[in-house]
Amino acid sequence: QVQLVESGGGLVQAGGSLRLSCAASGSDFSRAAMRWYRQSPGNVRELVAAITSSDSTDYANSVKGRFTISRDNARNTVYLQMNRLKPEDTAVYYCNAEKLLGSLWYHYWGQGTQVTVSS
Repeated sequence: QVQLVESGGGLVQAGGSLRLSCAASGSDFSRAAMRWYRQSPGNVRELVAAITSSDSTDYANSVKGRFTISRDNARNTVYLQMNRLKPEDTAVYYCNAEKLLGSLWYHYWGQGTQVTVSS
């Protein structure tokens, strides 16, 4: 079982920065693929950034060059550094962990943290 707790959301002006954190409980965090998703009212949840167990990263086109995902396996934490924020980045941001247990992949979700960017 994995529990994820996000933090770091808040209200920021356009052009500002925030850093989200996602602290994970449980073992073998370093083997999990970690992702950040976001969802705004009336929209589907979308993938924002991902990082594999080998530190390969991928980003949605809308955030490339502005957001950076990273992980600290010693702290069981994944981060999302968000720079040059835009009003359209306003959403609830969710942390997701994907782990292979035996032959099955399991997904775990955090409760989400609100990010609001004012114009």
